[in-house]
Amino acid sequence: MELRASLTAAFQQVGGAWVFYTCLPLPAKLPLQFTRIARWATGIGLVLGALLGLADFGLGLLQMPLLPRSALIVALWVGLTGGLHLDGAMDTADGLAVMQPDRRLEVMADSRSGAFGVMVAVIILSLKVCALSAVPVYRPLVLMLAAAWGRWGQMVAIATYPYLKPEGKGAFHRQHLQLPWDFIPGLMILTGLASFHALIDTPLEAGLTLIAAALISAGTGLWFNQQLSGMTGDVYGAIVEWTEALLLCVFTLPILHSTNFI
Repeated sequence: MELRASLTAAFQQVGGAWVFYTCLPLPAKLPLQFTRIARWATGIGLVLGALLGLADFGLGLLQMPLLPRSALIVALWVGLTGGLHLDGAMDTADGLAVMQPDRRLEVMADSRSGAFGVMVAVIILSLKVCALSAVPVYRPLVLMLAAAWGRWGQMVAIATYPYLKPEGKGAFHRQHLQLPWDFIPGLMILTGLASFHALIDTPLEAGLTLIAAALISAGTGLWFNQQLSGMTGDVYGAIVEWTEALLLCVFTLPILHSTNFI
């Protein structure tokens, strides 16, 4: 009976994670739970990456050049998430631009976008488009890895750093966190991706990718924590966006795609 209740709760949490992290619909009558949804974020990233990879594969069949193809994929990427994480990256940039640390949270809570937020959005989107257009191989896998690791970085930040506000769109993530159990789904997904990468490429390239992704996803959260002495929902979004963008840039290195597999 307890096992059945646990499985039911997990299923409802997956639905809650899907609704929270994406704009893709679910049946209206499906029961949802929003507690502990952060543990499913890496899985949501995997699915988003797979959908983007499928779209990219279709555009490739139409022989669309890499640059416009990559731009369309990045636009779809923003659309599937409703700009949730990009909005957080913009708000975080506006907050960090304020010289008075005690006003940063106030500025981040403002729904209006400032100059620094707009600049960061342009930089992130440009990095993603340029980097993805420079990756001729493993594109579906690259998209899955970037989206999954971006959300893993968020999970690490939720578990590691204090939340700066008593309430907010990200506060419940930490309130309902259960360690170490909530790390297990993400670890299983990332292990599976690394194993698949090693099978279709080489263990060396898969291992280098794993090291780079782990350092970027953890290091991004560490950097933001050093600037703000804690986290907010906007910072969680910024961690996702910057991890995705930086990891895509890493994938442009020739050492990570030395074979001709596409």
